[in-house]
Amino acid sequence: MQAFGFGVTTSIHLAVLDDEADITVLLANYLQGQGFRVSQLHSGSSLMTLMARDAPALVLLDLGLPGEDGFAIARQLREHWRCGLVIVTGRGDAVDKVVGLEVGADDYVTKPFDLRELVARIKAVLRRIAPAAPAAATRDAAEPTRLRFAQWQLDTAARRLVNPLGEEVALTTGEFDLLKTLATHPGRVLSRDFLLERTRGREGGPFDRTIDVQVGRLRRKLEDDPNNPQIIKSVRGAGYLLAPKVEAT
Repeated sequence: MQAFGFGVTTSIHLAVLDDEADITVLLANYLQGQGFRVSQLHSGSSLMTLMARDAPALVLLDLGLPGEDGFAIARQLREHWRCGLVIVTGRGDAVDKVVGLEVGADDYVTKPFDLRELVARIKAVLRRIAPAAPAAATRDAAEPTRLRFAQWQLDTAARRLVNPLGEEVALTTGEFDLLKTLATHPGRVLSRDFLLERTRGREGGPFDRTIDVQVGRLRRKLEDDPNNPQIIKSVRGAGYLLAPKVEAT
């Protein structure tokens, strides 16, 4: 999986993929005014070409591309690149939102949207996926960076999850943030609202299923039997907890 870096002297690179040129121009002009470098794209193939040549830190993806499957493009991004992914679409159906999160989107924004809110969401995703600061000068020396539970190891500095066989398991940004939050509060029941605020920097509505979707994805990666979870357990009406003992190093 290809990683990306944030340049010290260059603007953060964003890609805007939408079949409507007026939308890409609007977003590019506004985002450039906020200090970003923006590539405007109108097809999945052009995005893949850009990813291979000059991978952006984050992609804004419209699902309604004529003759193309936006969800398939999202899956391809997740399989081959480590970048932020925000779906920006006119498809506001709850099912589409759930599927978008299932395929690994870090956020889902429906049109019409407020440009200032969109920028705030982009910055929130970028903060979560930013590479760890070099050395320990910005971190307390005693702060644990490796968390072990049920023979799994979560490296919070490198943002890596390793299974009991020593193999790295790929996580999306949202999955990593959720697992880290659960692992740093072991044995405690954490509400959906708390988890959403800690992982996505926003409050959820009464029908927001973001955390439930992410938990389901994590269970499929962590559990021997996702239908009978032993690591991430549900507490009816209250939230979720990480059941195993966590050892920090």
